Amino acid sequence: MKTKQVLFNMVLLMAFLVSACSGAATPTADTMMEKEAPTAEAMMDKATPTADAIMDKETPTADAMMSKETPAADAIMEAPAWYSASLTNASTGQAFTINDFKGKVVLVETLAMWCSNCKKQQGQVKALHDLLGERDDFISLGLDIDLNENAADLKGYVESNGFDWIYAVATKDIAQDLSKHYGDQFLNPPSTPMLVIDRKGEAHPLPFGIKSADELLKFIQPFLDEAM
Repeated sequence: MKTKQVLFNMVLLMAFLVSACSGAATPTADTMMEKEAPTAEAMMDKATPTADAIMDKETPTADAMMSKETPAADAIMEAPAWYSASLTNASTGQAFTINDFKGKVVLVETLAMWCSNCKKQQGQVKALHDLLGERDDFISLGLDIDLNENAADLKGYVESNGFDWIYAVATKDIAQDLSKHYGDQFLNPPSTPMLVIDRKGEAHPLPFGIKSADELLKFIQPFLDEAM
């Protein structure tokens, strides 16, 4: 009898434990709804920002977009200071600036009268003019960057060599601006520094060393072919 009673008690205990475990593992439908199903209002509050919030955070104004992504036209087209500096044509005494040649192609050589390489290079510029013929949209400028030389001597130099394009003596400020934008070699005449300013005002330095008339023409022609 005692053995049967013990077995009976054990069965009751096991049934109780199973029942208790089942109750803990299987929540009721009401409990599940309370814990797992947030209200529609709560979901809207957390997941769906208002239209005003979206506009504030994600859509910058047109002015803000322009200021951050699109540089002003003035900044893009800002020209070097030496473009607007006053120069004097050594042959005529007439004042001019690089900006006066806007819309034209301008070939610039920095030089000194004592420089033999410069004189050879100018001989090739003269041959270039012969190849091109008369053109209203092309300007050559010999810019003397030796601050010890003067316009009167430069005029005699030009006439004695038969160079019939524009020559002028650079000021100290112009020389410094040339060096700033294109490097110190542009203040070293024997390296025959040259650059082309295109119709839009952008400068394109040429390789250093003496360039033949044909090489100059090959470099310049694409800029001449651009529409004014």
